Amino acid sequence: MKVTIKDVRLAFPDLFEARAFKGSGDPKFGASFLFAKDHPAVKEIENAIEKVAKEKWKDKAATILKGLRTKNDTCLHDGDTKPEIDGYEGNFYISARSSVRPTVVDRDRTRLEKSDGRPYGGCYVNAIIDIWAMDSSDFGKRVCASLMGVQFVRDGEAFAGGTAASPDEFEELEDEESLV
Repeated sequence: MKVTIKDVRLAFPDLFEARAFKGSGDPKFGASFLFAKDHPAVKEIENAIEKVAKEKWKDKAATILKGLRTKNDTCLHDGDTKPEIDGYEGNFYISARSSVRPTVVDRDRTRLEKSDGRPYGGCYVNAIIDIWAMDSSDFGKRVCASLMGVQFVRDGEAFAGGTAASPDEFEELEDEESLV
């Protein structure tokens, strides 16, 4: 079920190059999205989780979802379980991945590339995700989110490691010949 979450904070973006995630096999594109516990997206995501669970597991959906939530096997997570990660505490987060590169656009819907420097971890974005229920022999039952697209909305304080060094921070070196 496709859901658009608006004005959420971006974390751990792998939007332009796929990377291998622990336990996921092939490299994937992905990101996490942080938002306050009273953000309008919470209700929309919860409704989508309920709907895909009912479609997948019919009359057993409520019981299965209760177990999945106990094991933290849905795509919506409580950031209080990760207080060591900048920005997570006091928020909810949703992690979404995809084997297909997501659409990444600016406020005016022009495509963005990695060299544009945005979006970056800590900025605010709109995201389109696809929430779906899984029941496989490899991974068991879960409710997952696939990443479809991200739109840069506004700047935010970059998370740790979010900026590059300035050329002025380096010493000017002498010619190589004079060092011999």
